[in-house]
Amino acid sequence: MTRESMTYDVLIVGGGPAGLAAAIRLRQLSSEISVCLIEKSAEIGGHILSGTVMDPVALDALLPGWHLRAPGIVPVGEERFMILGESKSFRIPNAFLPACFHNAGNVVCSLANLCRWLGHEAETLGVEIYPGFAGAEVLYHDDGSVKGVATGDMGLDKNGQPGLSYQPGMDLHARYTLFAEGSRGHLGKQLEERFNLRRGVDPQVYGLGIKEVWEISPEKHRPGLVMHTGGWPLDSQTYGGGFLYHTDKRQVSVGFVTGLGYDNPFLSPFEEFQRFKTHPALRGFLEGGKRIAYGARSITAGGLQSLPRLVFPGGALIGDEAGFLNAARTKGSHAAVASGALAAEACFAALTASRSSDELTAFPGAFRNSALHDELRRTRNFKPWMGKGLALGSVMFGIDQLLFRGAAPWTLHHAAPDHARLKKAAQCRPIDYPKPDGVLTFDRLSSVYLSNTSHAENQPCHLKLKDASVPIATNLALFDAPEQRYCPAAVYEIVPDDGNKARLQINAANCVHCKTCDIKDPTQNIVWVAPQGGEGPNYSDT
Repeated sequence: MTRESMTYDVLIVGGGPAGLAAAIRLRQLSSEISVCLIEKSAEIGGHILSGTVMDPVALDALLPGWHLRAPGIVPVGEERFMILGESKSFRIPNAFLPACFHNAGNVVCSLANLCRWLGHEAETLGVEIYPGFAGAEVLYHDDGSVKGVATGDMGLDKNGQPGLSYQPGMDLHARYTLFAEGSRGHLGKQLEERFNLRRGVDPQVYGLGIKEVWEISPEKHRPGLVMHTGGWPLDSQTYGGGFLYHTDKRQVSVGFVTGLGYDNPFLSPFEEFQRFKTHPALRGFLEGGKRIAYGARSITAGGLQSLPRLVFPGGALIGDEAGFLNAARTKGSHAAVASGALAAEACFAALTASRSSDELTAFPGAFRNSALHDELRRTRNFKPWMGKGLALGSVMFGIDQLLFRGAAPWTLHHAAPDHARLKKAAQCRPIDYPKPDGVLTFDRLSSVYLSNTSHAENQPCHLKLKDASVPIATNLALFDAPEQRYCPAAVYEIVPDDGNKARLQINAANCVHCKTCDIKDPTQNIVWVAPQGGEGPNYSDT
């Protein structure tokens, strides 16, 4: 079949807060600009997973009074920061915390539902939104500039051949294309390599956030209560921490972020999260409640020194695609909105000057002069310091913030990407995780069920191996197949083949699109690509 094509002024790939903010800002600036936004989830918000405690500053600027119209917005009422031991906890007085850790004036909400509302706002302004369409390929002009994207074909069988329901994708062309796929976007990876966007910057580093939504007893619910934790169950040298946010409707979001720079291949972020919930500081809220949702997603955490070059001929990277998240604040939504709005303003200036397919140099310039840049600059040393251990990192970052106000005369750097940090299995001690009790703690498969994940079985596997021999010859032999443990969805299993030899089985239907395998695989042999549009998890009220 012949592929159809459509042309717009601006194409946006990704329907998260960055992409939606860019679309809204463009139409605010001019109703004459044609804007198309595609989203790989079946609906806007379906692949959005976050706590969320949100700084409202960027949305206040974009849509004044938004919090009076958007659903489920709860102001932060009380905040607690706790250091956990195995059975005890110590609450750090708020007066002793750096300003970046404070949440006064912020709000608790479901980012998935907020994005659904932002999608409605964008459509009201005239943005064309197409959920269920995954960007599968970047298209280029003859001069090498970005022309747009091609959406994926539908109805291919496991061998990549057209089936009975085959429908070809579409070519979407634009004068400028903004990529807002979120953390570790697979098209963004290609653009970084093609245009050498990471030259001269630190490697990007990541965390894996795993979250559950619980409905708890009314007497235990404290709308607006925000808890953050450090310490147990991770050892003092492994970066990570937990959270518990009380939202509306008697619900809490409980989650755990594990830095993917950990070195022990036996560590399981999923099992660490399950252990976290058993701590007395947490379990009292959850006991007697009901788990109603589960999800997992990687987050970019490198900070200012890991940001790539943001622009290239014909487009730009925005939001978590680039890495604007502020790890010290455990917040990225406001940064995504701000970056999307700045990129939109650069697009508007270029379009009104009759430009097309060149570099939006006004975008990085505007970012450098923005409050967002200043915020990221002041917290730039957080992740490098915390990579040196909880005790030393906390003391040194406290000095950085309290003594130097974030203006220390040095910038620490990330020495290596996360996949290069794993030690050999022979150098590490296995971790004995307790079995799930089915009350507070659960297994992976029952968790994936709650993510509403769905993939058609008869389609090409979207988890590609560059070399099929590597999982056994290298990963299993040297690292005891860490993909079995770092994946939070039971996608990867080592099983015997017909000859009773080990082989890697990929259960792609379980994939929740967290991208951890693409990030943490020690040989970088696993490549995540988008499956058919509309597939994957479908998060609601998360």
